[in-house]
Amino acid sequence: MPATHCIIHGLVQGVFYRDWTIARARSLGLAGWVRNLPDTTVEAHLEGDRHAIARMIAALHEGPPRARVERIEQTEVDPQDFAIFERR
Repeated sequence: MPATHCIIHGLVQGVFYRDWTIARARSLGLAGWVRNLPDTTVEAHLEGDRHAIARMIAALHEGPPRARVERIEQTEVDPQDFAIFERR
């Protein structure tokens, strides 16, 4: 199973970005997690179908209505076999 680690830059904290990410990831059948980082970025770990991950990353570029995503760093990583998508 493929997995991708993402760091999302921009106005992504305080705009319900994590809640939106959880709902979208679960709707795509992905597992993993999302969390805020102290530097105002958001970090996410995505596991699942390669096409679902690609759809999720495309969605992460948009985010919820109040978010303003500047860029996303993404890295292929080893899966950690999460059962669900959760907030950390």
